[in-house]
Amino acid sequence: MTDLNNGTMIPANDLCVGRLATHLDGFARWLGGQGYAPTTIRQKNDLLADFSAWLAEHDVALEVLAEAHAGQFLTEYHCRVRRGDAWTVRQLIRYLRDNGCIPVLPPEVDSTAEGELISAFGGFLRTERGLSVSTLTNYLPIVRSFLDEQFGGKALHFDDLRAADIHRFIVRRARAAPRGRAKLVVTALRSFLRFLQQRGLLATDLAAAVPSVAGWRMEHLPKALPAEQVELLLASCDRGTPAGRRDYAVLLLLARLGLRGGEVAAMTLDDLDWECGEIVVHGKGQRLARLPLPIDVGSALVDYLRQDRPICATRHVFIRIRAPRRGFVSPSVICCIVRRALKRAGLTPEFKGAHLLRHSLATDLLRRGASLVEIGQLLRHSQPNTTQIYAKVDIAALRAIGLPWPGAAS
Repeated sequence: MTDLNNGTMIPANDLCVGRLATHLDGFARWLGGQGYAPTTIRQKNDLLADFSAWLAEHDVALEVLAEAHAGQFLTEYHCRVRRGDAWTVRQLIRYLRDNGCIPVLPPEVDSTAEGELISAFGGFLRTERGLSVSTLTNYLPIVRSFLDEQFGGKALHFDDLRAADIHRFIVRRARAAPRGRAKLVVTALRSFLRFLQQRGLLATDLAAAVPSVAGWRMEHLPKALPAEQVELLLASCDRGTPAGRRDYAVLLLLARLGLRGGEVAAMTLDDLDWECGEIVVHGKGQRLARLPLPIDVGSALVDYLRQDRPICATRHVFIRIRAPRRGFVSPSVICCIVRRALKRAGLTPEFKGAHLLRHSLATDLLRRGASLVEIGQLLRHSQPNTTQIYAKVDIAALRAIGLPWPGAAS
């Protein structure tokens, strides 16, 4: 039994033998710090005791332990494998690496000509273009698909490329994807072709031959909720529970400050400046902005931080309710919080993502007399024309400039 600082007794498997016997007690303490219940830790340690015996039976030293051994163990152990067992073994291997018990494996390097070129393109986007990791995650698989389709693993002869090859690739992708994804394909491919020409690998300016995906700016009204429905959405959170207080703080950041989902997910404790009453926002293009912290938002954050946020290693503000205790892995978690709140409130708008509250804030501010410049500053738009879409919701102002219908009665 292992006594944690909070008094929780964590059961360890005293019958464990083999390579992992001396590490499971520390792993149990680590799991306790991640918020796992004692019964769950016992189940995990029982599995890992079997894994330890399997390693000894197969004469696998810790110095060479890798994920491949975990897969082999679970395959041979298949008659008793439970849901989550694969995750448990991966957790242990990561714990051993982080604590220096087994060596950190060097990252796999694609030494093929295609792999080296994609790596160079990624470095170019990161260092010379200053693009974010998330952008690279979107661009590089598209480029790899293009190279695979054009050359099929053979030598890369870019001078053999023709505009028709570019068009066929884009048309095939555009037919099978939404318009937003098709635009991403076009942007990634155009950037890659410019990179090839800059590096002297392509003599022809094929980037100019990349067609654009049809689209019209401001063709739709921004999807927004009326102010009273936003308040109904906020009121749907059960603020008597840890999950309710956390979700209420998340929704207030979206509704009062117009933050993007990714900005809320990425927020850390260091971004909260309580003395100045401000919040630091990590926006698009790695831009930082300081915004005033409204009283109700600050109060919701204080309630969550004091009552519910667990003590853990991560500096992220918002932490998972269930173990493992860590920050949100992606902005999609914020969208899920919005969708659940909409369902609780009985609201069924066409668009249900985190951006719904950003649009709702801008629309409400415009109707209350704020200028487009002021709205753009709050939403941190880098280009003024990005805010112009909200002019379409000011029906009264648009009616005043509308021309009379020809032939209509005066």
